[in-house]
Amino acid sequence: MADHTAERAVERVITLMRENLDEQLTVDDMARTAMFSKFHFSRMFQRVTGVSPGRFLSALRLEQAKRLLISTSYNVSDISLRVGYTSVGTFSSRFTRSVGLSPTTYRRQRGVTAEIRTGTPGYATGAPPATVSGIIRHAKPSPRRRLIFAGLFRDRLPEGRPVACAVLREPGPFLIEQVPAGMWYLLMHSVPKGAETARNDDLTEVATCGPIAVRPGAAVEGCDALLQPARHLDPPVLLALLDVRTAALEVALEQV
Repeated sequence: MADHTAERAVERVITLMRENLDEQLTVDDMARTAMFSKFHFSRMFQRVTGVSPGRFLSALRLEQAKRLLISTSYNVSDISLRVGYTSVGTFSSRFTRSVGLSPTTYRRQRGVTAEIRTGTPGYATGAPPATVSGIIRHAKPSPRRRLIFAGLFRDRLPEGRPVACAVLREPGPFLIEQVPAGMWYLLMHSVPKGAETARNDDLTEVATCGPIAVRPGAAVEGCDALLQPARHLDPPVLLALLDVRTAALEVALEQV
């Protein structure tokens, strides 16, 4: 199957998802829209986007919930229904786990958080940490000063706690320290300083590298990445990155 044909089919499904976030879409519904069998559709979607159809849909729902919390006066229960959750408790727990703030805190703080927590619950401690390094470049020069967040995650979807991360003031060499052993994806997200968290527009750039195999105490080099405008096919960035990166940068500058 040609990549172009697969991407067009996946784009049709993502459009279906975005237009029906409050509906209980099934894989059968998505496969019919893609015009492939359910088996071939699921494999194709995973190959094109890096995540399963179900996880992509869940991410879109939480992304929309973030927008509604900031831009409307709907209560949390109403928002949970508008993005397809029948239980406000389930919605709140998933939002908190993925974004890093509860829905009410996210709204009260307008998406601002003072810190970002890293961690790898369930992984053995005591092994010497590793480092991951490379070079980050922009596909197109930007006239606006950008902050760049680089984090290591368990899979292709940037949500929850990164296992380790770094904040850059500009493109170029980077070094992420205190990296635990494991198989990680390096996910990067860049927006102009002071801009609101957005996606799929001229302000947002993303990049992915991986999976990266990290051994205890290793210095993993050559993890280069090219930041490009977010595409329709890119999974949403759920972690509240923008304000976290701004705060982290200000702390770093104070220590210089």
